[in-house]
Amino acid sequence: MIKAVLVFNNHGKPRVSKFYQHFPEDTQQQIIRETFHLVSKRDDNVCNFLEGGTLIGGSDYRLIYRHYATLYFVFCVDSSESELGILDLIQVFVETLDKCFENVCELDLIFHVDKVHYILQEMVMGGMVLETNMTEILTRIEEQSKIEKSEAGIAGAPGRAISAVKEMNLPQKIKDIKLPDLPSIGSLKF
Repeated sequence: MIKAVLVFNNHGKPRVSKFYQHFPEDTQQQIIRETFHLVSKRDDNVCNFLEGGTLIGGSDYRLIYRHYATLYFVFCVDSSESELGILDLIQVFVETLDKCFENVCELDLIFHVDKVHYILQEMVMGGMVLETNMTEILTRIEEQSKIEKSEAGIAGAPGRAISAVKEMNLPQKIKDIKLPDLPSIGSLKF
């Protein structure tokens, strides 16, 4: 079972963190720091599997990671998961992000965190791997984008109405109205 998915940059700043086991917020931050220290001090030519840190479960758990450019993608898993299978899952995750964002970079993860979590949710839910077929994942993402665009049309209607009223400049329009001269009260006959 997958316990956590962590993505952080070369400086240890978390960009994506998803825990499938409950940890208090301060413990999550400690896990991220400990995981970064364990992974970042390893050479690039060593294997991508290592024993989990003390906070995430010690020797019963494995950290499986890939380092791409400025980002580390780390999956914290228990002994029931295949290390090679998770390594392949990381590859599918990164390739899917790359297709969705056209050459994914760290800023995409920062500014589109909701979409990144949606992609991850299509692949892993509750710590269990759901989908590894990138074509299937991309199809679901396209369907979600279509739904969001159709809802944006409905949800955006009140905003468009408000901006249309603001553009009307009502105070000036009222001043510009030409009313006929009204007779004075003295000229009226009763």
